[in-house]
Amino acid sequence: MSPEALAQEIFSVAQDLAEQTALGSLTAEDIPAADKLAVMRPKDRAHGDWSTNIAMQLAKKAGMPPRQLAQSIADEMGQVRGIASVEVAGPGFINITLDAAASAAVVDKVLQDGQGYGSNDHLQGKTLNLEFVSANPTGPIHIGGTRWAAVGDSLARVLKANGAKVVSEYYFNDHGEQINRFAKSLVAAAHGEEAPSDGYKGAYIDEIAQRVIEQAQGEGVDILSLPRVVAGADKDGNDLGEGDSAQREEFRKRAVPMMFAEIRESMKNFRVNFDVWFHENSLYEDGEVDQAFDVLREQGDLFEKEGATWFASTKHGDDKDRVVIKSDGNYAYFAADIAYYYNKRHRKISPADVAIYMLGADHHGYIGRMMAMCAAFGDEPGVNMQILIGQMVNVMKDGKAVRMSKRAGNVVTIDDLVEAVGVDAARYSLARTDYNQSVDIDLNLLASHTNENPVYYVQYAHARSKNVDRNAAAAGIDAALADLSLLDSEPAEAILAQLSLYPSVVQTAADQRGPHRIAHYLEDLAGAYHRWYNLERVVPMPLTDPESREGGERTAELEKAKNPEPALAAARLKLNDAVCQVIENGLGLLGVSAPEKM
Repeated sequence: MSPEALAQEIFSVAQDLAEQTALGSLTAEDIPAADKLAVMRPKDRAHGDWSTNIAMQLAKKAGMPPRQLAQSIADEMGQVRGIASVEVAGPGFINITLDAAASAAVVDKVLQDGQGYGSNDHLQGKTLNLEFVSANPTGPIHIGGTRWAAVGDSLARVLKANGAKVVSEYYFNDHGEQINRFAKSLVAAAHGEEAPSDGYKGAYIDEIAQRVIEQAQGEGVDILSLPRVVAGADKDGNDLGEGDSAQREEFRKRAVPMMFAEIRESMKNFRVNFDVWFHENSLYEDGEVDQAFDVLREQGDLFEKEGATWFASTKHGDDKDRVVIKSDGNYAYFAADIAYYYNKRHRKISPADVAIYMLGADHHGYIGRMMAMCAAFGDEPGVNMQILIGQMVNVMKDGKAVRMSKRAGNVVTIDDLVEAVGVDAARYSLARTDYNQSVDIDLNLLASHTNENPVYYVQYAHARSKNVDRNAAAAGIDAALADLSLLDSEPAEAILAQLSLYPSVVQTAADQRGPHRIAHYLEDLAGAYHRWYNLERVVPMPLTDPESREGGERTAELEKAKNPEPALAAARLKLNDAVCQVIENGLGLLGVSAPEKM
């Protein structure tokens, strides 16, 4: 019996008692829905398989002491099929112990559902637009973007497992000053000059510049002979770098698509597939900025001041109003944000019920204006728009911070990390920590094949389970002979409890936008499996060592553990296979492979 099924039984019992006026002043309508009831795994197994605090939740409204209320529910729960015993503990906890058959029923459920085990439809009918990474096309994906790639893609998979329609989206910032600086940097590199003070540096700039030159030459264009105008310095003596020129525009036109292609290839190699690659520049070219502004202007949320156009964001909770069109007539960066959100909510194809933005720590100051913009369009901040802020990633080796990218300068890129530890280790290590926390990535650890390496620990459990399958097949063990009620040892029951938890973990990971919960769960399941594997065998191994025969009960326990009867061996085989399936399902949600041999 899963915790979800048990919660449903508790709900039904409590409702029946309330209808009979047996729970004080509580009515049936006062009983929380089953999915709102907490069913927890007690830390001490002596307290049962599962525990609920429903009595403490409802005691005040019922006008009854928590323990009295708990006892009334416990008396009825003891009559439910599959429950071996129920007791009231502490201030009013209801501790429940399942009978062996009910506890082990999860094995058949896992094997029956296969890859679908753990999935649900509680987000069905919702379209969630999930935007992540969204780096400027001015260089390779750095380690911060790599973390968002791992977390974002894992979250998309988790949300889909909960029935949502997910549109995963990459937003290319290909409009504005970043692209100008990129083009100026390329022109400087092509002429063997220092990069502009506000430009981009690194070997990749030289590479891209050379590729542009070669591409142009292949088309018969001598790009370096095109007009080049140097803007000189402003009134304060600041270098303005490369000015508007045919040469700079030619570099821009050719180099930006090259960077797009590199980024897309890096994402593909990292097992991240976006449904939409959205270009910021299209918002201006297609008139969508003006369209969104018209909506705001009609409702009085845009105003003119000091020659500029402002968004009245203080009307909607921001700390100050924001410029959207500067006094020189150019659009402020926030203008595209406004149009982009409006676009997401009003597309002809897959308009978003919820727009989820995954942004870096340096964007924390953007939350106020973004939520104000959401409210201005009549939406609910935190519901229709959700912003997740990720923290820093530190790459370590031999206890020291690593700056290992020759190509991109003093940063670590996605390709650097993958080359150092592989896709599986990179994705898993970045997704297993809550994005709200900074994380240290230890290259030595992730490259190791030891149980201290989290991804290896989980993958090894899967490989072990596959090896058990091969050995069981060679030994002729027939799963059809299984009697799952025989899975009553403490190591086996620990696994059964973990298997039962998986569906609730998948739902919680979606609702709390936390794919790291899947990784933590997998490590707990792998730990329970490794302990069980070391104590109990599927394939019989008769005890022949006389020193191991201590006589009496201890010998009988060893014989059962190491030399099981056919029905128990078959039951253990099915338990093994259930673990194998759930690990495969969980790793799949993280975009990590489940190897059969290691």
